[in-house]
Amino acid sequence: MAALNGAAVTAGVRAGMMLADARALVPGLAVQPMVEVEDSRALAALADWCGRYSPWVTVDEGEYGICLDITGCAHLFGGEGALLADLQQRLAGFAIQAQMAIADSLGAAWAVCRYGAHYDSNITTIVPVGGNQAALAQLPVAALRLSPGAADALTRLGLGRIGEVIALPRGALTARFGKEVTYRLDQALGRAAEPLSPHPAQSSFWCRLAFAEPIGHRAHIARAAEQLVRDLCVMLEAEERGARRVELRLYLADGTVQRIGVGLNQASREPDHILRLLVEHLPSLEAHFGVDLMLLLAGQSGPLPPGQRALKDIDSGLRTGEDLAPLLDRLGNRLGVGNVTCLMPVQSYLPECAVRQAAPLSRDAADEGGGAGAGGGEWQHITRRPVYLLSRPERVEAVAEVPDGPPILFRWRGTAHRVRRSDGPERIAPEWWHEMAVEMTNPAIDLMGDTRDYYRIEDSRGQRYWLYRRGLYGGYATDNTAGAPEWYLHGFFA
Repeated sequence: MAALNGAAVTAGVRAGMMLADARALVPGLAVQPMVEVEDSRALAALADWCGRYSPWVTVDEGEYGICLDITGCAHLFGGEGALLADLQQRLAGFAIQAQMAIADSLGAAWAVCRYGAHYDSNITTIVPVGGNQAALAQLPVAALRLSPGAADALTRLGLGRIGEVIALPRGALTARFGKEVTYRLDQALGRAAEPLSPHPAQSSFWCRLAFAEPIGHRAHIARAAEQLVRDLCVMLEAEERGARRVELRLYLADGTVQRIGVGLNQASREPDHILRLLVEHLPSLEAHFGVDLMLLLAGQSGPLPPGQRALKDIDSGLRTGEDLAPLLDRLGNRLGVGNVTCLMPVQSYLPECAVRQAAPLSRDAADEGGGAGAGGGEWQHITRRPVYLLSRPERVEAVAEVPDGPPILFRWRGTAHRVRRSDGPERIAPEWWHEMAVEMTNPAIDLMGDTRDYYRIEDSRGQRYWLYRRGLYGGYATDNTAGAPEWYLHGFFA
């Protein structure tokens, strides 16, 4: 038996008992197989729900527990006692039995919660401020979260209670057991810090709104979200910060949690803009049982000192990134952040390598780039490039003058095009500095095999194309055993 409910414990069943022995005590005992994956998933969902009491929540996976840092949160519920009572009542409504304790340190709360039957028979316990040592004195040494070897060694020496360990000199404990016992003891007594590491990490900027009765109408939810957004922006303004990512959590009466997350390209604390991004996702919510609490967090934030726009910038339109950021935020909110990008130049002679995607308004986007020694950030021969490039060059059939003249006729996608004007060739060779390592390891490799001769072509209809020849008539040809060159269409001019 791994876990028991209250009725089984009352009937005399104990954890670790064989199933046959348990059924001998309770013939009608109902048994369910233990699935650790499902237990972990349920525990994570419960920890997520506990975020209504504090944004700093973590799961104690090994012991099937949940830890909350309620520093600065208890007053929102009327004090620690009221918070604990509310938590107990709601868990009972979910048919969940739990032992709970509040203490000055995580170690003391953990010990009293799991071994509190030796200290207090109540299912909930609040250790008074400064009372950690008194609360721990009669608990077994296993409550210090020691390794099995250290706990057994203390027990064999007759040190079965934490109070007996506290009374010993620290030097003797360290000499006999190393630093583990004294370190765990200091954590339990609050002498050593033990901050929680919530997953995912939370921000210091958050606000909440609780309701006397659950609300379910979207108009009411939107009004509550507006109040939360304005409260959060006031907090950010006081710290001269701006939100980069905002998350709205809705805690439903059935114990589930729904989330709305939006990202911003630049730090912002404009309430109307943030609210507009959140409201666009409200139609996707399903609050059938109603929302009894809403929480708004700035998951990521950045410095945003107060500023004043100069008179020359008034009525200037979309000139700066600050003016463009709200539009980009709305596009990213609707289409997905990864689908809104800008094209940045890369110093490369190869057309397909001369551009890359970057996040909009990225400060260092132009500072990155390819090309050896190029630094990146400028397009070369911009006047000789088409306005539109195909993602992959398409093969065409062409008739050209021998040996290296421009095409006089080509066929693309089943349509013949007669050339009226042409300009070229413009030879673009591979960037040898990228291939030098290959050449040094295998000198037989022909680095000129991908050399291209580009032509700007205008057909009889006035349409302009960018074609290139791979190989020469009567010369080399890459991947072409017949020796004839290959023609490709790569782009279109306006």
